Amino acid sequence: MLIVGIAGGTGSGKTTVVRKIIEKLPQGSVTIVPQDSYYKDNSHLPLEERQKINFDHPDAIEWPLLVHHIKELKHKRTIDQPIYSYLTCTRSSETIKITPSQVVIVEGILILGQKEVRNVMDLKVFVNADADDRLSRVIQRDIIERGRSVSTVLERYEKTVKPSHLQFIEPTMRYADIIVPQGGNNDVAIDLLTKFILQNITK
Repeated sequence: MLIVGIAGGTGSGKTTVVRKIIEKLPQGSVTIVPQDSYYKDNSHLPLEERQKINFDHPDAIEWPLLVHHIKELKHKRTIDQPIYSYLTCTRSSETIKITPSQVVIVEGILILGQKEVRNVMDLKVFVNADADDRLSRVIQRDIIERGRSVSTVLERYEKTVKPSHLQFIEPTMRYADIIVPQGGNNDVAIDLLTKFILQNITK
């Protein structure tokens, strides 16, 4: 089994990179563990307070549970992955059964900043993209998927996303074994990454 961590700023193209890797690997050989599923439950807070949460801050994640689940998958055990809603900023009482496979991809903006998470990874990847490109993707995603207005997205970007990127995310690039510039548009880097994964799961 190969544990691959794929990090990068919000809107950098991580999801596209992951999708393109999966398309090139044998069907059913990849298990995805998204960091976003492990945001702490905030149902005890009023909705107005929940909507002010900085999702780009390490304190927003339940790291011990994420590490435990990665280790369980590494030992070929099934996990009950949490379900988190950005619309309500709460964690569902239901979970998703996730089974281990040849490749486990842990994907999220903050994963390389946590030593405990890095220590269980066999390969660490950082997806990089220009700030302008990341912002345009964030605007599109937050309007379509999270029901936010353009003004709300821009305000959040200036107050939390940009400062958190500079403080918590960009510095973790130094921990990466591979850096993918231009996000999901860099097919050459994605091909090389996929070949490395294939070589290591077919040994």
